[in-house]
Amino acid sequence: MKPGIHPAYGPVVFRDSASGAAFLTRSTMTSQKTIEWEDGQTYPVVDVEISSVSHPFYTGTARVMDTAGRVERFERRYGAR
Repeated sequence: MKPGIHPAYGPVVFRDSASGAAFLTRSTMTSQKTIEWEDGQTYPVVDVEISSVSHPFYTGTARVMDTAGRVERFERRYGAR
C-alpha cells in the first residue's frame, strides 16, 4: 500500500443508542468522545442508532406482510382480467 494516503485504522467502540449495547472493533471512523472499555483502555466511541442487537430483522421481531391476502382482495375487487 502507498504510505500516507490511507486513513488510520484502529480500535473503536460502537455503541447502540437504542439498546445500550457496545462493540469493540477496528474501524477508520474517529470520534472526539471516548469511553473506558472493560480492559481498562480508553477508546473512541461512535454512537449508532441501530445495530444487530436492536434491528428487527436480527432480533426476530420483524413483521411479515400478508401479501397473499392483498393479492386475493385485489383480484376480488377488479377480477382477473
